[in-house]
Amino acid sequence: MNILTSIFTLATVVTVPLHTDTAAETHMTTQKEQKVKEQLSVQEQAQDIARDRILARWKKKQLDKWQDLSREPFTINASAYTAAADECGKSDGVTASGVKVQENRTLACPQEYPFGAKIAIDGMGIYTCEDRGGAIKGNHFDIYMKTKQEAFAFGRRNLTARVVF
Repeated sequence: MNILTSIFTLATVVTVPLHTDTAAETHMTTQKEQKVKEQLSVQEQAQDIARDRILARWKKKQLDKWQDLSREPFTINASAYTAAADECGKSDGVTASGVKVQENRTLACPQEYPFGAKIAIDGMGIYTCEDRGGAIKGNHFDIYMKTKQEAFAFGRRNLTARVVF
């Protein structure tokens, strides 16, 4: 056996068990990731239930506002905000309605809109009125975004919206 054959044989013997161990580790990692995803899913479901309960209480308190909501499309002057202390005065992410902010869901609405109202914003999706703000009046709505970079990039836009019943 020459030296090259010996090295090739040694490399084959050494790499085969490593490949097997790597596959087993990958399988275990995948199982662990699946368990973590399942736990997160359960936590998210619990948070959704808690959020729905809070908003249901608001619905009872704000029945008069629900009756006054228009079904017609309207123009909003939309801007974006984050849960940063310099914007909200606190940084815990809890909205005026008592629920935690969530990207692609939380919307700060004028007082005329009850907490829990679903607003479809063209090009953006459906958001839920969960927050208020000192500058949120008239047709000004604030869309929650996770980072200041996203919020600044969004800027201010006039968009068509409608209440979803």
